[in-house]
Amino acid sequence: MNILYQSTRGGENGVTASQAILKGIASDGGLFMPTQIPKLEQPMAWMAGKSYCETAYEVMKLFLTDYTEEELKECIRCAYDDKFDTEEIAPLAKAGGAYYLELFHGNTIAFKDMALSILPYLMTTAAKKNHVDKEIVILTATSGDTGKAAMAGFADVPGTRIIVFYPKNGVSRVQELQMVTQKGENTSVVAIHGNFDDAQTGVKKMFGDKEFAAELGEKGFQLSSANSINIGRLVPQVVYYVYAYAQLLSNGEIEDGELINVTVPTGNFGNILAAYFAKQMGVPIKTLICASNDNKVLYDFFQSGTYDRKRDFVLTTSPSMDILISSNLERLIYLSTDCNPEKTAQFMEELSTKGEYTITEEMKARMSDFIGGFASQEINAQAIRKLYEDFGYVIDTHTGVACAVYHQYRNEQGDDTKTVIASTASPYKFSKSVMEALKGTMEDIDEFEAMELLHKTSGVGIPQAVEEIRSANIRHNTECDIPEMKQVVSDILGL
Repeated sequence: MNILYQSTRGGENGVTASQAILKGIASDGGLFMPTQIPKLEQPMAWMAGKSYCETAYEVMKLFLTDYTEEELKECIRCAYDDKFDTEEIAPLAKAGGAYYLELFHGNTIAFKDMALSILPYLMTTAAKKNHVDKEIVILTATSGDTGKAAMAGFADVPGTRIIVFYPKNGVSRVQELQMVTQKGENTSVVAIHGNFDDAQTGVKKMFGDKEFAAELGEKGFQLSSANSINIGRLVPQVVYYVYAYAQLLSNGEIEDGELINVTVPTGNFGNILAAYFAKQMGVPIKTLICASNDNKVLYDFFQSGTYDRKRDFVLTTSPSMDILISSNLERLIYLSTDCNPEKTAQFMEELSTKGEYTITEEMKARMSDFIGGFASQEINAQAIRKLYEDFGYVIDTHTGVACAVYHQYRNEQGDDTKTVIASTASPYKFSKSVMEALKGTMEDIDEFEAMELLHKTSGVGIPQAVEEIRSANIRHNTECDIPEMKQVVSDILGL
């Protein structure tokens, strides 16, 4: 079956997978969606025991139908190799009545590695397939993890450049150091004086600027994106939910066909949307539990049907979730309108002009697979501490939000369905916040001292990715105000 892609806002149709990956975002500002979500060709019993690479091929071949078998298998082979520190790539750890899907065993110790390890290979293959003769400029906003993972993937990849914008004072010290020490002659990092939503909005404006696109084209450049809005990010994320179910089955933790719940700490909505795609493909998933921190715009949305970004932005101990505009939610809105691009475009226009929109009861009914929950920073810390004290298992502050929400949901609903929790980062990425959750306030120590304490406390080895940044040279010092973002890109590219 040949799967094509179309914009959620109706401006582009009949786009191949490789073209959608190259563009990143549709010309009308919409996000590319497959004309249909394909069903898995093999039963889950057959998937049980398959390697991560084998699983990846079975899932991705159904979405990326213009890639040949040879092309896709080569992309997968190059992505999921010894850059991950465990053979399983995404192992499951059982603790506290749930199964933690560890998505942090890659280069940057966060879940973004799962997709961004393969995106450069998908993109460079796409460029060859489509005879692109321009240099591809990856333009990306990050709340902390995407930036480093994308740069690590694209560093010194021929025919590409990557420019990352992140919010100054809106990421952890480890996240910042991972970015500003990034090697690669084609990498650039810019700190903006604003929050993640400001960074993302600025990047989206550049993608929608036709004059800027023409100017770039004249100079031999073509914009693309490594953000979760790129379908080349979303499809690889579907893989690990299929793999998680197959692992549970292979390990004898569930019966074939047994329903599971999935809990995901969510800011931009892409990671939980991937789980929804997995369910639509045939993975026996019952409920998708969307876990928010104090920036609980998604929780309020699932409660009320109104998406309202007009609220105070809260800086939390789970900074990668400090987001008020969840870009990937647009894809779910589109699906819930029965794939009506006009209605979707109208909702997105209301969000842009009024700061809010309200979906219909019919749309809300179509989202019944989802339930929202949220955890304050205090509740998050309590969940981290209790899991460690009771089971000796340490999680980071984002996974802590999911852990807390999972227990809230289970207690309130009385639902004892076996649950996979997406564990989205190593605790060492947010070691000070994790140690404060375990031991109380630690004002007088820095992130690296906190790492040593965490190591002594947990016995878990400090990841190599963290060790490397201790002594690495700072290579990127650029800062700018929000209105200056386009000029900074022009300066970097020498326009």
